Amino acid sequence: MLTTERQCEMYRRMQRIRQFEESLIIRGTEGHLAIGQEAAIVGACMALNDNDYITGTHRSHGHPIGKGAALRPLMAEMLGKVTGICKGRGGSMHFADSTVGVISESAIVGGGIPLATGAALSITVLATDQVSLCFFGDGACNEGAFSEAINMAAIWNLPVIYFCENNHYAMTTSITQSHGQPDIAKRAEAFGVPGISVDGQNADAVYQVTAEAVSRARDGNGPTLIEAKTYRFEEHNEGLEVPTPYRSEAEINHYRTHCDPLVLYRDHLLKEGISEHQLLAITVEVATEVATAIKFADDSPFPDDSSLYDYMYSDPINYPN
Repeated sequence: MLTTERQCEMYRRMQRIRQFEESLIIRGTEGHLAIGQEAAIVGACMALNDNDYITGTHRSHGHPIGKGAALRPLMAEMLGKVTGICKGRGGSMHFADSTVGVISESAIVGGGIPLATGAALSITVLATDQVSLCFFGDGACNEGAFSEAINMAAIWNLPVIYFCENNHYAMTTSITQSHGQPDIAKRAEAFGVPGISVDGQNADAVYQVTAEAVSRARDGNGPTLIEAKTYRFEEHNEGLEVPTPYRSEAEINHYRTHCDPLVLYRDHLLKEGISEHQLLAITVEVATEVATAIKFADDSPFPDDSSLYDYMYSDPINYPN
């Protein structure tokens, strides 16, 4: 069970993702938007330790934030500034923050799946008490890397959780048009691993199933496939122009009105005895944090042209310089 303090932290991280991304929409900054999917991301990340590994989807900001990354270097990276988490060279496609276990994100759909599997192999080889968790969308399940990685993890009994955020659309393609079996959790049976489907708008439910999968992995019982059924409110990424509508306004409005994870969790916390004042204070605190991150990013310099080739290769002689 989550303590009151942990529940408030869950709400805080969900607010951080929402407000961070809303600020990007206002600025017209491109990136993969997780608005509407905050409960799935944060519920999963809260079940992990700081030193556990995660990989995000491509162009995602929500996953590092859900894992606890600081907002200032993330915002600076979004604007290509030298103070960014990757010194302005990665952008939203390649966020990496080793301080909170974010290995990397990838411009390739499903690219984080083998990376997280490799991290799990390293955990096994080094005999550490860590786990690895990879986030990916329903579209990535049709990539060959998905089947190859989960099969390898099952054979080698690796401590990895495959976490699918099934938001029903791979960019503009409905899952009904691209999946013969739309219940992705059922694919786990083919690899001999547990497959669990969960309401991705319910943060506590996501936390519970992820915590069980994490415990299973730490105990040496191998991988788990989790399918969180969720929904994105905005387009696949900011600035995406869709000439032909692929989902109805009625559908979007239904999810916005009845399935907003922040509203649902706020109502849940109020019933748990957490006051309106406490929740408002968290919202205001995050708004201040986001504003500070924006100012920090705006005030930071771009990388100097002379550093163009820095960090492109490692120097084993002078490492780590």
